[in-house]
Amino acid sequence: MAKAENHYDVVIVGAGIAGCALAHGLSTLPYRSKRLRIALLERSLAQPDRIVGELLQPGGVIALKQLGLESTVEGIDAIPVKGYCVLKQGQSVQIPYPSGFEGRSFHHGRFINNLRKAAKQAKGVDVIEATVTDLIQEEGNPKHIIGVTASRKEEGSTEAVKVQYHADLVVIADGCFSNFRTSVMGESGFKPTTRSHFVGAVLEDIRLPIPQHGTVALVQNSGPVLFYQIGQRETRMLADVKAPLPKDLKGHILTHIAPQLPSTIQKAVETALHKDRLRQMPNSFLPAVDQNGPGCKNGVVLIGDAWNMRHPLTGGGMTVALSDVVILRDLIGTIPDLSDVPRVSKVLNTWFWNRKPLASTVNILSFALYDLFGADDDNLEVLRTGCFKYFERGGECINGPVSLLSGIAPSPVLLFNHFFSVAFYSIWVMFTHPRPIAPSPYANGDAKPTLAAPRLYEYPGLLIKSFRVFWTACIVFGPLLWTEVRWWSPSDTKRRNKIFWLTVLPVVVFAAFVAAVYAKAVQLGALEGVPVLGNASY
Repeated sequence: MAKAENHYDVVIVGAGIAGCALAHGLSTLPYRSKRLRIALLERSLAQPDRIVGELLQPGGVIALKQLGLESTVEGIDAIPVKGYCVLKQGQSVQIPYPSGFEGRSFHHGRFINNLRKAAKQAKGVDVIEATVTDLIQEEGNPKHIIGVTASRKEEGSTEAVKVQYHADLVVIADGCFSNFRTSVMGESGFKPTTRSHFVGAVLEDIRLPIPQHGTVALVQNSGPVLFYQIGQRETRMLADVKAPLPKDLKGHILTHIAPQLPSTIQKAVETALHKDRLRQMPNSFLPAVDQNGPGCKNGVVLIGDAWNMRHPLTGGGMTVALSDVVILRDLIGTIPDLSDVPRVSKVLNTWFWNRKPLASTVNILSFALYDLFGADDDNLEVLRTGCFKYFERGGECINGPVSLLSGIAPSPVLLFNHFFSVAFYSIWVMFTHPRPIAPSPYANGDAKPTLAAPRLYEYPGLLIKSFRVFWTACIVFGPLLWTEVRWWSPSDTKRRNKIFWLTVLPVVVFAAFVAAVYAKAVQLGALEGVPVLGNASY
């Protein structure tokens, strides 16, 4: 039988990036008359060993400072990150962050340990090693969550006991493999979809093309390969391998990917692949859905990767999570009584929309860039080439995109502008710039391809192709934008129909009314000789 435990104001499940940051943030709210009592539950407080969550964009560094956690990136051999370098067929382009902004890259486990240490030192926070097994529903009201049941080992005992932790608000921050996502969201939630996997290794004592810059190598017939330092002597390599994964991952990378990398890196890659076990993580897509849907539980909230995921190519996951924590912390601070369900629901709705500028920008950009950088058809290859040459122009063609990527310019409108600027510039490049002639699919990473400008007789074909390229850009960006505009789940037909009746239908009716009035005016003008639009003479 579960043993009763003291009541908390907030119980947080998961002591990762979002969980630790929120626990610390809530404990330091300056404008509450009474300090919140918080339980932070984590199944294992041992240092985690993962291949993601190692690059923090400048926007994430800013969020850490807002939470008073900037010291957590100190003392862990973290490396300043000053921008990116993109490699393509023997060419490179530097994409620095705007002046005054820096990111950090580090060992994920060391950063988590510092966050947990900060949470333990925060007043009112109990960090407890326990495995949460169930959500506790209010008797007679199964939609209302009032706590969690966890399994933990008592001191001096080898057997685990069940313990109940009751709270006014339960926060689920148990990561991408969340055990409670479906329980909280019901039919209102999406299921994560996996587009590809990152396969990781650690390279020792190599020099990247531009130090203190994340490096993205664009390779033929494969996804991009990402490099960044996680220590003075260690560099993480993440190779994107599309699903389904080949049976011989090591052989696939050695045969198809490594030969296309710069020669200065190839030997270290081969050594790392033969020395260490390859690690892999799914690159999942999970759009955020309003947590006030008809199937959602109340008294509980999802945060971090448990609720919203994007492709890790742009390193934006931690930045979104920390920004979400900043916004949610401030909103929770305005609620006098966290057991007030209507007030909490209203705050969650406000949080959902307040986070949109940054979260939507990072989410859309991550998969838009991935589709371009991992080009697997001829039209996407045109866009990839155009994107690379767009960066080569410098100026705002670099400052704008990198400000979006780094989380310091949260603007979907600016993202739309730059994405379609790339699309139109790609079409211009297709007509005017020399292009590779029959490139080898696995060319050496230092080799520059033979180029030739398009001939005049090719222009009619290129004109037709330009429409296909533009359409490809639309079908890359459009669905991603739609997932951010739509706040209801596909299963929520009631809300979808309501939106249709309140927005789409009135527009259609109004357009039909205007058309009818105009047609009648034309008819009367024809009968009576009255000049109308399109028929007047001056």
